[in-house]
Amino acid sequence: MQLTGADIIIECLKEQGVDTVFGYPGGTALNLYDALYKHSDEITHYLTSHEQGASHAADGYARATGKVGVCFATSGPGATNLVTGIATAYMDSVPIVAITCNVAVNALGKDTFQEIDIAGVTMPITKHNFIVKDIKNLADTVRRAFNIAASGRPGPVLVDVTKDVTAALYEYEKKEPLPIERGGDINEADVVSAVELIKEAKKPFIVVGGGITVSNASDELKEFVEKVDSPICETLMGKGSFDSNNSLYTGMIGMHGSKASNLGVSRCDLLVVIGARFSDRVTGNAGTFAKNAKIIHIDIDPAEINKNVDTAASIIGDAKEVLKKINKILPKQDHGAWIEEINGIKNKFPLPLITERLNGPLIIRKLYEITKGDAIVTTDVGQHQMWAAQYYNFTKPRKFLTSGGLGTMGYGLGAAIGAKVGKPDDIVVNVAGDGCFRMNMNELATASRYNIPVIDIVINNHVLGMVRQWQTLFYDKRYSNTTLEDKTDFVKVSEGLGAKAYRVTTIEEFEKALKEAIELNEPAMIECIIHNDDKVYPMVSPGGNIADAFDENDIKNRK
Repeated sequence: MQLTGADIIIECLKEQGVDTVFGYPGGTALNLYDALYKHSDEITHYLTSHEQGASHAADGYARATGKVGVCFATSGPGATNLVTGIATAYMDSVPIVAITCNVAVNALGKDTFQEIDIAGVTMPITKHNFIVKDIKNLADTVRRAFNIAASGRPGPVLVDVTKDVTAALYEYEKKEPLPIERGGDINEADVVSAVELIKEAKKPFIVVGGGITVSNASDELKEFVEKVDSPICETLMGKGSFDSNNSLYTGMIGMHGSKASNLGVSRCDLLVVIGARFSDRVTGNAGTFAKNAKIIHIDIDPAEINKNVDTAASIIGDAKEVLKKINKILPKQDHGAWIEEINGIKNKFPLPLITERLNGPLIIRKLYEITKGDAIVTTDVGQHQMWAAQYYNFTKPRKFLTSGGLGTMGYGLGAAIGAKVGKPDDIVVNVAGDGCFRMNMNELATASRYNIPVIDIVINNHVLGMVRQWQTLFYDKRYSNTTLEDKTDFVKVSEGLGAKAYRVTTIEEFEKALKEAIELNEPAMIECIIHNDDKVYPMVSPGGNIADAFDENDIKNRK
């Protein structure tokens, strides 16, 4: 059957089971949007307020559902506005397919109106990208894009299609999606070597990252932890991989990780790291990281092995399949004395919680209580992000969506919209700071347009909190361009964008507003006014040893 290129794109999306797209139309994308119009009963398109919002929504949809997220944009500025969202997905291994349209082939390279080499621009921040200049290659390219995005270590793929290709006619034949390859063959000798190291260990510790969620390996992880009889912590991207209410759980690791996690990793004699990449925010000074331990690294991407930290053993493969193999041959271990030692550290250094006034940790703790720990929580980036990771006890994967690798301010609200579309029965809450809210508040209009009931909690300290914290601790309180005391009224802005809006100054007011917002089941913004000098603790100095994590009491004792 002969179809236009635009129709072929839509048919290929349907082949892949796509029923949701986020995007923004424009001149070169007119044919694509015209084809989409004819299939609006099969594919729902969400018109975001900005293309960056579309890319973040596709990302949030993918993280929450495990499916490939899809976004559309036109050429030139439309395509470049996707770049930050694509880079965010790339850094966090999120499968999205971004389809952009470019000027016609005969207009390429001539500085044509809204022409940009988006394939060239995004080459370093995509798993793969394509520019389609011949309709003969169109269908197979779209199919490959989805397969590449979801296979192995997932990531974003961009497909740029020239306008003449979207208009041309070509024969289309429906095909079944290509099989998704999660990982290659696992080296059995590597598995045996790792098991022997585990059996020899007296003080093992386990660190898990986002790879556990990607491979749907939470059940296998739980069995593994119980067999090793080991304390376990998570990276920021690993939150929810393991039940944080489990007695073996010690919290997050790294710059703002718990003292129990940071000290435990520093004192262990074996560190098993699964689906994590040894980010600088996790290791601190890589030269002093886990210096007393042999390290086993399990990861699907061979490029990550020995990249940042040297290991004693490694297994390359899908985390789920690797853990199945280990669990099959690993005898039950007993490390009761070591676990008792770690529990002593946990009890000695609990996360601080001030209850006398409204503050970030108290807000997050109340959010956890009211939602019973079962909401999908997205965040922007900064102090509020760390508080959400520290004080909300995640018990399931795909419930915490945050920009870990790129640290993208403005990520959260778009991601919340995508998550709510993908998981409509879940309560979805975005935790933002006032600086981040300024970057993505326009997406409240998107939520209002489609009545997507996301709740945006804006923790407003009238400063760029995390940057100010560094300025306080390391720059002698020189607050250069981090104070946001101005006349912007977030409540009026939110109401103007069609959302229900609240301003609260006490925890009682917050509790009432949150319960009402959940009950209303419509877009809402809750502005929470807190003190501008509240800080995130514990903290590790940049490039420092994670064993030297400090809190407010440590600072007072030093003085």
